[in-house]
Amino acid sequence: MSLRICILETDILRPELVDQYQGYGQMFQNLFSQQPIAAEFTVYNVMQGEYPSDDLTFDAYLVTGSKADSFGTDPWIETLRAYLLKRYERGDKLLGVCFGHQLLALLLGGKSERATQGWGVGTHKYKLAAKAPWMSPVREELTLLISHQDQVTSLPENATVIASSDFCPFAAYHINDQVLCFQGHPEFIHDYSRALLEIRQEALGQQVYTKGVASLEQEHHGTTVAEWMMRFVAHKPEAKAV
Repeated sequence: MSLRICILETDILRPELVDQYQGYGQMFQNLFSQQPIAAEFTVYNVMQGEYPSDDLTFDAYLVTGSKADSFGTDPWIETLRAYLLKRYERGDKLLGVCFGHQLLALLLGGKSERATQGWGVGTHKYKLAAKAPWMSPVREELTLLISHQDQVTSLPENATVIASSDFCPFAAYHINDQVLCFQGHPEFIHDYSRALLEIRQEALGQQVYTKGVASLEQEHHGTTVAEWMMRFVAHKPEAKAV
């Protein structure tokens, strides 16, 4: 039986990118369609007030990236926080990427804020800091496409760091068998990252822009992360002996 994944889309792409890339919900569907674990997806754009009805059930809820700040006070962000807290308290599995990664950390007792390190763009390499049964295929390092100026600066008390770098110490984490989050974008492809760099060139500054473009020569492991995410959702922890 296929997994049922609810994608909570938290952004609308720039007009010049919509025709080619459609949206983050579609990018994730493109990514997950390459995985060995079958899944069905329903996308809701929470910026526009879209949420699943109460009678629908999903195996996991995935919060996408966004231009918005996870610590922002826009009404739609406040509504999303309340919705995710309800889902967490019910025991639902939650996945977060970039904005979603930061929002879930903040919601569950951590901290996210504008990073003193500045913008992270292009590809970035992380060391793996933990292992779990669902982290297959196994890797020692992880390279992902990134685009962010905010970071998680303090994790929730019960979170475990999965991936880390000097630039981004809390690049990925999980909370038991319920929450799994990544700062990097497994759903990005090189062409989309390059388009974002071109759009943001002035805001980034020449040095960051040039370094980011050069880094796009590296391969990234988005499909590995996608497989980890699907295995995480499908994973059933062993019952503890009484």
